Amino acid sequence: MRRTILVTLDGLRRDQIGPDTTPNLVAFAQRAETFSDYRTVFPSCTRVVSASIATGCYPARHELQGNSMVLMEDGVLVAHDAGRPDFLQHKRHVTGRSLAVPTLAERLSAHGGAVIFSNVSPGAAYAHDPDGHGRVYHRAGSFGAGRAPVPDSEQLRVEPNLQGDRVMTERFVNEVLSEQGPALGVLWLGDPDATQHNHPLGSPEYLEALRQSDARAQEVIEAVERRRAAGEDILLMIGSDHGHQTVSGVIDIERDLVAARLKDSESSREIVVSSNGTSALIYVHPDAAGRVEALGRHLECADWTGRVIPADLLHTVGQAAQQHLAFAVSMRASEELNTNGVRGTSLVAKPAFGKPDRLGCGQHGGFGEYEQSPFLMISGSGFAPGNTRSRASVVDIAPTVLRHLGLAADGMDGTALQISRGNC
Repeated sequence: MRRTILVTLDGLRRDQIGPDTTPNLVAFAQRAETFSDYRTVFPSCTRVVSASIATGCYPARHELQGNSMVLMEDGVLVAHDAGRPDFLQHKRHVTGRSLAVPTLAERLSAHGGAVIFSNVSPGAAYAHDPDGHGRVYHRAGSFGAGRAPVPDSEQLRVEPNLQGDRVMTERFVNEVLSEQGPALGVLWLGDPDATQHNHPLGSPEYLEALRQSDARAQEVIEAVERRRAAGEDILLMIGSDHGHQTVSGVIDIERDLVAARLKDSESSREIVVSSNGTSALIYVHPDAAGRVEALGRHLECADWTGRVIPADLLHTVGQAAQQHLAFAVSMRASEELNTNGVRGTSLVAKPAFGKPDRLGCGQHGGFGEYEQSPFLMISGSGFAPGNTRSRASVVDIAPTVLRHLGLAADGMDGTALQISRGNC
């Protein structure tokens, strides 16, 4: 039996993998193929990456533009937190579709199925299967086919912390890595990301999160080896969705635009800013199109921007001018060290929806070197143990899964990563 197991250690940047912090991952790398320039999407945020991994497509194709984004509703630009449990269902109501392309769960519904266990935000978890083709287990609600809730006894009752990851991993090993497991099993840990958002990179809390997340990965590695010993052909993929940078300052972009007389007020809807951590998406209502040129000049000259992408160039970063997205901004980043000697800092766009500012802690979303540096290790058919290749992307995960299962990967932006024996 062929199947694939995908484990994500949310937010673990590859330069933080080492014998003192993650010994199990270091040992696994000797038995797997690794990728020295594995890249994520933009914004480098979990909800966006979840959709990109699930579909093999960039945001321009799957249409989940950010961790927060805007929808045009009844002629008004309305900002949304895409992490809410009901967001993708609301998006379907407004736009006619939750995601614009099929997910792995949909493609595998008649080929062994997909089961997802996730301890991140509900929106990120449900992005793997928003339309109910497989099973998704999450603390906000667990669903089976047709998005019907699973029985109460099967619901995932965990907290978004290290202990919750431990309990979830135990269930995943027992239920997904069983003899009758699905064609695809996804285990998405909430840490070390959750800890990094609340504590400085390099702090004792951070190092403990690395240690425990590494232990969770090892539990899955050992379970996969037991199934392989029983004769199963399992492709094991272990990686992360993005890295982190240290927050060096918080910028209230909407207040800045009001001060520049580009936006009428902080609550007005002709220009709406969606914070995505160390990046921002800026939407302009068609009635305010006359302000776009001046807005672009202002953004280019602002001392808080690192990279500004206008609508006509959004395709170069995997985005599109949907829902009147006019600009994408990556906040200014640096190579500076934080107080614990961890390199990489960045400004952040002030978060909305009552979320806190966390100076000195970790954040992500933009094009900073370290937030764009996740890791990937793959063990199984088509991959050479101990070998290192260079470039790969999160959009390559889905076609790689399908290649292993012998299924077509048509309509995807990514490509399968397996190397045939003839090309080795």
